[in-house]
Amino acid sequence: MNSGMKKVDDRYQHVEHTFEPIYDKYSEILILGTFPSIKSREQDFYYGHPQNRFWKVLANLTGEEIPQTVEEKKIMLLKHHIAIWDVVQSCDIIGSSDSSIKNVVPADLERVLANSSITRIFVNGEKAYKLYKKYCQAATGRDAVKLPSTSPANAVFTLERLIGSWGELIYEQKEEKNGI
Repeated sequence: MNSGMKKVDDRYQHVEHTFEPIYDKYSEILILGTFPSIKSREQDFYYGHPQNRFWKVLANLTGEEIPQTVEEKKIMLLKHHIAIWDVVQSCDIIGSSDSSIKNVVPADLERVLANSSITRIFVNGEKAYKLYKKYCQAATGRDAVKLPSTSPANAVFTLERLIGSWGELIYEQKEEKNGI
């Protein structure tokens, strides 16, 4: 092989984000993931892997039953003024591996921010946080708070620990901001 040539890793696939953000004009909290997993892309909706704890955490924090259908998930989010989307619009990725993400085209977050009441942005995990800082923060002019990842790969966080951390970071800050 010529020393000037790079070996192409054929495990990478270029993938586009194909589903819309969930929000309305009343949404106050925006939670961003990195990019949909294979399971999420198959279901055409967020956090579709059965082992991802996102829906269990949010249901617990909002006092709701764990939503099962896409429609139930949307209703729960909007009822509690929560918007969700991802930092990445398209990228090269190996399977569902966030650590493999490269050649990022960031999502246009301005669309959600301009048409909602978002006051706080949270990111689900370290990789989403790093990508937000690198590709989105300058465009939005807003800081984001890093939440521990709900991914099953984040095995160090039990469901109970995730619920505690998310609750403190999302709801305690809201109470402080409102002077409660």
